[in-house]
Amino acid sequence: MKTAKIYLSEANSEVEKIDTNAAIEKHRSNSATFIDVRDSAEIDKTGTIKNALRIPRGMIEFIADDSTAIYNPNLKKEAEIILICGAGGQAALAGKTMKEMGYQNVKNAGGISDWDKNNGPMDK
Repeated sequence: MKTAKIYLSEANSEVEKIDTNAAIEKHRSNSATFIDVRDSAEIDKTGTIKNALRIPRGMIEFIADDSTAIYNPNLKKEAEIILICGAGGQAALAGKTMKEMGYQNVKNAGGISDWDKNNGPMDK
C-alpha cells in the first residue's frame, strides 16, 4: 500500500527540482513553459508567475494529452516545462504524471512564495 509520503518521495526522485533564481532566469529568457498547478482559488489569493499556464493538478492528464478535446496546444513534449504550486508537492506529483505521459524535460520550481520573495515576475 502506498502512502502520500511514498507518492511524494517517488515524484521528488523523478522530477528535477530547479532553483528559484534559475527558474526566474529561464522565465526572463522565455526559454520554458511555466505552469501553476494550484486551483484557481489559491492562485486568486497569491497571484502566479507572469504568463504562466493555469492547469490544476487534477486536470493535467486531460489538458496535457493531445488526444483530448481540452488539450492545450502550448504544451509540447519536447519543451522545457517548469511547474509551481504552493510548496512544491503538487508540482512534483504533476511533473511525475507529465513525465509518464512522455514529457521529458519537466522541472519543479517549488512554491510560489519563493518565486515572489525572489522578485520573480508575477501576475497578481
